[in-house]
Amino acid sequence: MKKELLEFLAAQNYRSAAELVNKYTPAELAETLEEAEKADIPSLCRELDSELLADALLLLSPALKEDVINGLRDDELEKVFEEMSVDETVDVIEDMPQEIVRRIAESEEIVQLLTERNFTVLKPLISSMNGIDLARAFEQIENEGDLPLLFRILPKDLAAETFVEMDSDLKEKLIYKLNDRELRAVMDELFLDDTVDLIEEMPASVVKRVLAQSDSETRAYINEILKYPKDSAGSIMTIEYVALKPTMTVDEAFERIRKTAIDKETIYTCYVTDPTNKLLGLVTAKDLMLASKSAVIADIMNENVIYAHTEDDKETVARTISDYGFLALPIVDRETRLVGIVTVDDAMVVLQSENTEDIAKMAAVTPTDKPYLKTSIWRICLNRLPWLLLLLLSSTFSGLIISANEATLNMPIYGIVLTACMPMLMGTGGNAGSQASAMIIRGLAIGEVDFSDFWRVVWKEVRVSFLLGSILSAACFAKVMLVDKLYAVANGTLVGLVISLSMCVTIVIAKLIGSMLPLLAKKLRLDPAVVASPFITTIVDVLSLTVYCAFAVAMLGTL
Repeated sequence: MKKELLEFLAAQNYRSAAELVNKYTPAELAETLEEAEKADIPSLCRELDSELLADALLLLSPALKEDVINGLRDDELEKVFEEMSVDETVDVIEDMPQEIVRRIAESEEIVQLLTERNFTVLKPLISSMNGIDLARAFEQIENEGDLPLLFRILPKDLAAETFVEMDSDLKEKLIYKLNDRELRAVMDELFLDDTVDLIEEMPASVVKRVLAQSDSETRAYINEILKYPKDSAGSIMTIEYVALKPTMTVDEAFERIRKTAIDKETIYTCYVTDPTNKLLGLVTAKDLMLASKSAVIADIMNENVIYAHTEDDKETVARTISDYGFLALPIVDRETRLVGIVTVDDAMVVLQSENTEDIAKMAAVTPTDKPYLKTSIWRICLNRLPWLLLLLLSSTFSGLIISANEATLNMPIYGIVLTACMPMLMGTGGNAGSQASAMIIRGLAIGEVDFSDFWRVVWKEVRVSFLLGSILSAACFAKVMLVDKLYAVANGTLVGLVISLSMCVTIVIAKLIGSMLPLLAKKLRLDPAVVASPFITTIVDVLSLTVYCAFAVAMLGTL
């Protein structure tokens, strides 16, 4: 077998070699890799079974482990280490250089290294990681006493970046564990808008301590931003931007950027203001780099600036940033004086939050800022209960309609068929209304549709609903006649017509209601998501039963 393997390797037929080697034990594979030519190892390992390679990897010398790992692509490496336990992974990375450790280690390995107090491997590993990934690792730590221990070995700037990415509960726990000097160091590294976000989501006792560790200038800026309404652009802006004077040369602009950039949230876009801070224009880093050093800012700046006001809705501002592809949007007061900027990362948070809120409302759930798994069962219950009670009360109208037409629905033979088709009729109508409302609500959210398009929307939905109604009513008629065997019942065709005509009218009504209600809600300054699926379904249920019973009385009442 060994001779056959050598022949495969010599011919560079690694797939056939792997098929042979996959029958080995981990010890035999480890011995084979130790004896193989270094050039053959990467290609052979890529073809091997991941579980077998993972077991053999634990038996190799550190140098050969490094060769094997370096020869695997990231996706191949991930499959191999998925077959290992956390302890086995930690054993492997302890012998590896940092560039390999960074490829392998995940949150579980970081927690394990912290538990073992293996700071020799841990400190250089986490120092090279991203703040978002580190925040996820902090969430995996079960022992709260280990939180400050891991946080203290981070470089200051990375510690601040990681702190910003943590959820509010984890931030609160960590603040209680840090001493005043450590908390002050974190606050000094945070951008102003991140500090404001922290204050807005923390309890009063934590806010008091955070403000105590901030300097007087920062506290003044915080208080200024907190004065703006919660949903306004002013509440999410930052004052940490680069401002240039129109009389500056490009060389002077670069010098100013070098001196102030470390404290600014973005330096790609610089804003040109006059002595009263009125916004005159903007220049990008690209503009500055392509211009000559002696060029004057006033000559190269873009005066056609798109901006927002401090009182504008933050979702509108976020949509503007998304639509134009901006990295930041300047925010001005009523006198067009520049007071701050909203950056693209904050805009993304706003849009994500608004979308989450809309989805919750569309499902008849009170929105919450907390993640699902961190929300208590009582809070979830209270968020859902009011809406369900309201929908329960509104559903009683369906019962009243059924009771009012009890004589028709209790007709011999026909009554059984009519009653059996009610769920189908109500379900189809509710689904048709939900389809229309979902499309219109989404269109309103991204600016594709507005109230001015009301009659265009209605006309389009009328045509769509008649087309759908005709197709579905024909299918419904075929179903009740053939599957439910109404063809064998006296006047069965008439009963089938009652059901199919009711289906067609119900779909038309459902589509119109589903498209009109969100537009009317927007016009009345209500949230269109509130009138979405559950309410539309309830309204359509009532109307579909009304139509159904009216057709039944008119067409079957004399039988």
